[in-house]
Amino acid sequence: MLEQLGKDLVALSAMEPQPRGYAFEKLLKALFDAFGMEAREPFRLRGEQIAGSFMLAEVPYLVEAKWQNAQTAAADLRAFNAKVEDKAAWTRGLFISQSGFTEDGLHAFGRGKRLICMDGLDLFETLNRGLHLSDVLLGKVRRAGETGAPFVRVRDLFPE
Repeated sequence: MLEQLGKDLVALSAMEPQPRGYAFEKLLKALFDAFGMEAREPFRLRGEQIAGSFMLAEVPYLVEAKWQNAQTAAADLRAFNAKVEDKAAWTRGLFISQSGFTEDGLHAFGRGKRLICMDGLDLFETLNRGLHLSDVLLGKVRRAGETGAPFVRVRDLFPE
């Protein structure tokens, strides 16, 4: 199943932007479900759209998923962080940007937030190397807890 999800992830790059975004959200739900993370499909709350949610170590995570040509900047990180902060204090967020994040954006976004970040290479490496998604996310959570940084690459957490 994970091998197929990896192939599906690569195949998304050939799609047009809008359908690709919906397909990306579906793929992420299937990925979280494959690892037993009780994923929820995208949903709307009054005035906002959430790309989904999942449970990790009994903590709810909201998901923001972006597949765009440009890397994600601070404004998008801040907007998603505001959505997370508007929820219960124990809620966290996972921002997945297929194209990654700008260094300036990560710096401007700051440290000590309730978000962790993944990029497309992180997703690919997780699937390609057969890493357990829970281990990857918990590694990111721990590193964020230790350093305050929301983004650390999978290859830095799990060197080959």
